[in-house]
Amino acid sequence: MINLVIDIGNSRTKIALFNEHDLMFNVPIDHLTVKHVKMLKDEHPQLNRVILSSVKPDDMELKQVLQEEFDQFIELDHRTKLPIENLYQTPQTLGKDRLAAAVGANELFPDQNLLVIDAGTAITYDLVSEKNQFIGGNISPGLEMRFKALNHYTGKLPLVSYSDHFEPIGRNTTEAIRAGVQNGILYEMAQNIDFFNRNYQNLHIIMTGGDSNFFDKKLNYSIFVHFNLTLIGLNRILEYNAKNK
Repeated sequence: MINLVIDIGNSRTKIALFNEHDLMFNVPIDHLTVKHVKMLKDEHPQLNRVILSSVKPDDMELKQVLQEEFDQFIELDHRTKLPIENLYQTPQTLGKDRLAAAVGANELFPDQNLLVIDAGTAITYDLVSEKNQFIGGNISPGLEMRFKALNHYTGKLPLVSYSDHFEPIGRNTTEAIRAGVQNGILYEMAQNIDFFNRNYQNLHIIMTGGDSNFFDKKLNYSIFVHFNLTLIGLNRILEYNAKNK
């Protein structure tokens, strides 16, 4: 049985095919269309299950095709059955990407305390306990968002992009912004990791998101980076629902 996983995020869309638990391939695309879906169905006759996670307004034509063309269609929301227990107090406001990444981390490291860091548009720090429970976490602005905020909300500060090479103390305005933003996030991440390490034994740190490599190389911690964590989590949710109808 082949599964289609669709992850429509703030900045891009990812689609992936899984042969049950095994990732066959994944690709980013600008915009998923009905034509894409029908082409995948034609190429893979065993493709019968699909899960959709989207942060954008509903594409009713796409949803209708997914409902008609697949034996099982799941649209992830706060009512979807999960393979982990969700203890978040407001599940209806919990980001789908946060939840899927947490499930993905738990799939890779079950029955362990996990800190899941997603370094994307926003930076999220989420805890999954050794009891396979989503506890909650923290949200802060991401790298690009901080650069844009300094430019947007001030009269004279320029828009600066990140760089692998930056000084601890800026000696001009561009260097000062870059050092402030990038060092600020590194200090923030280190403090979050230290806090969770003190409070949860044998903690595993898993990082995902577009800026993962940038931060992972600059933090003195043992961090497992996996760029497909959200896709793995979505597929796990789909498999779980298929077996627990």
